Amino acid sequence: MPEYANIVIDISHEKLDKIFQYRIPEALRTDLAVGMRVSVPFGAGNRVTAGYVVGLTEEASYDPEKIKEIKGLVPGSIPIESQLIALADWMRENYGGTMNHALKTVLPIKQKAAEKKQRFVSLAVSREEAKEQLALFEKKHYTARARLMSALLEQSPIPYETVVVKWNISFAVIRSMKKMGMVNVEERRLFRSPFGEIPQEGQRLALNEDQRQVVARIWQEWQQGCRRTYLIHGVTGSGKTAVYIELIERVVQAGRQAIVLIPEIALTYQTVARFYQRFGERVSILNSKMSAGERSDQFERASQGEVDVMIGPRSALFTPFSDLGMIIIDEEHESSYKSETLPRYHARETAIARAGMAGASVVLGSATPSVDSYYKARKGEYVLLELEKRIDEKPLPACHMVDLREELRRGNRSILSEKLQALMEQRLSDGQQVMLFLNRRGLAGVITCRSCGYVPKCPHCDVSLSQHNNGKAVCHYCGYEEPVPETCPQCGSTYISGFKAGTQKIEEIVRARFPKARVLRMDYDTTRRKDGYEKILSAFSNQEADILIGTQMIVKGHDFPNVTLVGVLAADLSLHVGDYRAAERTFQLITQAAGRAGRGRLPGEVVIQTYTPDHYCMRLSQSQDYKRFYEAEAAYRALLHYPPCGHMMVMLVASGDEMTATLLMELLAGKIRKAQEGGKLQGLSIIGPASPPVAKMKDIYRRVMYFKHGDYQELVNIKDVLEQFVARHHEFAAATIQFDFDPMGGF
Repeated sequence: MPEYANIVIDISHEKLDKIFQYRIPEALRTDLAVGMRVSVPFGAGNRVTAGYVVGLTEEASYDPEKIKEIKGLVPGSIPIESQLIALADWMRENYGGTMNHALKTVLPIKQKAAEKKQRFVSLAVSREEAKEQLALFEKKHYTARARLMSALLEQSPIPYETVVVKWNISFAVIRSMKKMGMVNVEERRLFRSPFGEIPQEGQRLALNEDQRQVVARIWQEWQQGCRRTYLIHGVTGSGKTAVYIELIERVVQAGRQAIVLIPEIALTYQTVARFYQRFGERVSILNSKMSAGERSDQFERASQGEVDVMIGPRSALFTPFSDLGMIIIDEEHESSYKSETLPRYHARETAIARAGMAGASVVLGSATPSVDSYYKARKGEYVLLELEKRIDEKPLPACHMVDLREELRRGNRSILSEKLQALMEQRLSDGQQVMLFLNRRGLAGVITCRSCGYVPKCPHCDVSLSQHNNGKAVCHYCGYEEPVPETCPQCGSTYISGFKAGTQKIEEIVRARFPKARVLRMDYDTTRRKDGYEKILSAFSNQEADILIGTQMIVKGHDFPNVTLVGVLAADLSLHVGDYRAAERTFQLITQAAGRAGRGRLPGEVVIQTYTPDHYCMRLSQSQDYKRFYEAEAAYRALLHYPPCGHMMVMLVASGDEMTATLLMELLAGKIRKAQEGGKLQGLSIIGPASPPVAKMKDIYRRVMYFKHGDYQELVNIKDVLEQFVARHHEFAAATIQFDFDPMGGF
């Protein structure tokens, strides 16, 4: 039975930088739980304040005689606050880091932004009395007072600025009428709107039979109180968004709220408009380019019950809804759902945890589900639902594979293959649009032979080696290295090097080859401004350009009916990053890119340019055969015990001193190896220590070590043991220790 409670004081007002310990009174020991709100004596004067229980323990963290006692439970506390605190505790336990890190994540608004206020003028008397006063003002020729009274009889209240500017009524007149008791002047909170000008009227599309079946299955179980996780595997253009909207509408009609997670780069005007047209002012959005005030307003509206649906990237998961009924995660395979800062949580797993606490269902959707999710669906952990046809049964685009090695042999050294150039010429003459996607993911450090397609790989980990400036090719899992070859070990060609072309270079090539074409480029440089995405996408959607060139941000959920050709340039670059998920990400990117073609009435074509056309990822991308790709990829993962067929944890040690980082990592590695030798860690395999892809950042030296085990909980236990070991040894004060589970990139 725990005797002490760890408590954060007055979360909404105080800095989340310290946890205080209190004694639990006998009367509360059986009832107190993490997340409850309590009243406690605080500070030298023992003023009574509110706090949240974030942990229970049997051990005192300092002298028990000095520990104060909890006064009692706070009546009427808002349940959502307790739920988010409990979720933070779950995140700390499952992903590492401190409770403060977790709390700062689930409570992203650290402090309220300055409120925007607006003044209104309203009638303070009945309409009958107002009419009598109007007649009196007109009789006495009090024209300003008569104008104001007449306006208020038509509309009350009226914004103060409208009264002064439109009706030309002075402050003195308003003050005089207020003294007479004729009008009131009140100040109201004005919420900043996250929307631009979106027309609320939209075409309501009828669901087809496949969509209706998916909705019926989920909704029937929801009504029965069965809360599950569903994976909708729907080909590109199959109408997943319409399914989401239908489900959300039913949840809202049932008096509950919904959260829709969308990758940041897919959170476009096009997507938001469809939700706004159905739900109006009861829907809100979050994104990284909103001001602190805009974000604060939307969370405030949600907590006050003025919003039913919140749309946004992974931070929207922590919207303070009090009666959450459904969480939808679109494009669930996206790596942006994994946090890159402490705690390194995955939005998918965290959403399932929050849904369990709230009594909500989770719906995942993707044309190319993550191998992890599909694996769980095949095992029955998730419910698998399929949408196998495009809306109106439009055909998937025809895909052509171009072998860039053959292009080189024929003397074509351009980034644009002859096949792609010919098809672009045809589309431009027919007044149709073209998208060119440069697969830049993992571009840095990729070594490839343009003559035969050879890529150096680690003999121990089966991942590609990365080129470093010191002339070495290095594995970032185990530290293996070898010299960067000057000639290809496989064919002897000198055409072996890193890939250099970027979007700007491709834009120059395209403009030179097609001088009459109107070209737009969409990448980090052209979308830095708050409205950068929208301007480029709107211009292309309005057919103000013929060719759109871009990185992965152009292939995320956009719907351009006049696009009939998509070119995937350097399709296999992302195959050769030092990551076991490389084939999965490449397949997803190519399939998503191909899905942009032929979404209108005209059929589409796709050209996939690659140096490795025989790789299973390339062959199955061409046919867009996800199920066969999954089987091949799952077999590879099982062979090497990579997730989801096993589990992985990476530990980072970082220090301002290189020797300190190395020695402390060796100390931790030694502890684990000693436990292994004692037979305590059966089934655990260790890779490293090694240098991560970025071995030094801002004068901080970094070392990593990987752990593999079939049981996720065993890795959590190892993390707990190592955290306790670090806490007991003062040497680690000079370093930072972090953990990441089933990593999707790396430190």
